[in-house]
Amino acid sequence: MLIVAVCTAALIIVLSVFNGLEDLLRTLYNAFDPQIKIEAAEGKSFVYDDSLENTISEIEGVGIITEVIEDYAYVKYRDSDIVVTIKGVSENFLDQRRIDSAIVAGDLKLREDGINYAIIGRGIQFALSIMPGSDLYPLQVYYIKDVATSTLDPSKLYSRKSILPGSVFAIEKNYDENFIFVPLDFARELLDYGDKRTSLEVKVSEGTSVEEVKENLISTLGPSFKVQDNEEQHQDLYKLLNLEKLFVFIAFSFILAVGSINIFFALTMLAIDKKKDISVLYAMGARNRLIRRIFLAEGAIISLGGSMIGLLIGALICWAQQTYGLVSMGMETAVLEDYPVVMRVEDFLYVAASLIIITLAISYRPAIIATRFQTAENL
Repeated sequence: MLIVAVCTAALIIVLSVFNGLEDLLRTLYNAFDPQIKIEAAEGKSFVYDDSLENTISEIEGVGIITEVIEDYAYVKYRDSDIVVTIKGVSENFLDQRRIDSAIVAGDLKLREDGINYAIIGRGIQFALSIMPGSDLYPLQVYYIKDVATSTLDPSKLYSRKSILPGSVFAIEKNYDENFIFVPLDFARELLDYGDKRTSLEVKVSEGTSVEEVKENLISTLGPSFKVQDNEEQHQDLYKLLNLEKLFVFIAFSFILAVGSINIFFALTMLAIDKKKDISVLYAMGARNRLIRRIFLAEGAIISLGGSMIGLLIGALICWAQQTYGLVSMGMETAVLEDYPVVMRVEDFLYVAASLIIITLAISYRPAIIATRFQTAENL
């Protein structure tokens, strides 16, 4: 019973940690990615004109439409340089309030008094030793043009613009080390996109279903555009997490089955030890079905008793981690100080169901052995 309890508690804890990590990723991505993202089904960009804007705006539930121009660029700050992803966004991007809580330095702004400001990731800030809010050293942003290499004029090979670092955000390492937000006009002039956009980011109106707005956008825009909600933008990652969770569940179930083998030996020894009592039951009119049910019930009592204790212990440990943070992430730059843990009812149900199956499978053979002691010579 002790082995079953320990294995069950361990399985609940591990599954709850996976749940916590999944919820943490969703929270981080929701801070960076839009509720709905519209991209061209083919190609890198598409033309965004008044007609397309009016078509999207007229869809019920569409609140804010942020225009986006995104591409790679080379950034230099004083004596340091790095290749980053420039993300030009229209001014209503700040109205979506996605990164407000992620600002760790400077003032959140894209333009003030006619001056452009960049919102940079913390990883880029560390790599370039940037001082946000300083007007002494602007960021030098270079973009390599798609021109013939035979040109003799080096100035035609690239475009360059300067922008002041305004604030720093810290969301997740991959974002922090790669992204810089700039005003849309700045990106359009630097990257020479004209009226083209790489994507549109939509925030739905308060109280409106994201799924419903997404479906309306898909039916209205047709196959020329790809419309994704936040879940679909990271579909592969979430599938990978669920797959890892499934394999962990299967692996621990096998460990649980191995730990439950002692139930098999205990029931087998019980059948041998109680063969006289079994013969008495047969003499009193018992049938094989009753004897099998007795031993199956005995196995269920042993394993389910251990599993109930294990489920309780696992739930208590998860609750303590949620409340008191018993185990920390162990990293100074971690997003959270303590390991995230989230308990879900379905995990408890899956573990209980697997225990029932394992118990029946292990108890069945001793129950069959017990039916052999029905002759009078065992009395």
